[in-house]
Amino acid sequence: MKRMGALAGLIVALGIGWWMFKAEYTAGPAHGAPPKQIIDVTGVRADLLSIAQAERMYLASHGTYATLDQLQQDGSLLFSPNNRRGYNFTAEINDSQHFEITAAPSDPAKTGWPTLSIDDSMRITQGP
Repeated sequence: MKRMGALAGLIVALGIGWWMFKAEYTAGPAHGAPPKQIIDVTGVRADLLSIAQAERMYLASHGTYATLDQLQQDGSLLFSPNNRRGYNFTAEINDSQHFEITAAPSDPAKTGWPTLSIDDSMRITQGP
């Protein structure tokens, strides 16, 4: 009788595990987003982190945050923020002590893709 209870418990546990696995991974990564979108958005996130790090280095050496043009002229930004991966990057500098970098889709094929931003807290946020 103990063996039947153990077998029934094992079957129930495996069934629950299978159901949870199926529910989590059936939709795929990013809940059904196409692979190209996942790849490009991941690249944009990396670019935002790179720009934010360049802003921090610029602040340490100049005492203020910089525009994207200033970062390029300084050599801190090694890529053009215009139409990179179908996104345009813009910087908003507030009172020279705070910044927010926004990456918005500019390619018409990327309509509906997320807009991403990062600020001086180094936290990336994603909007519709």
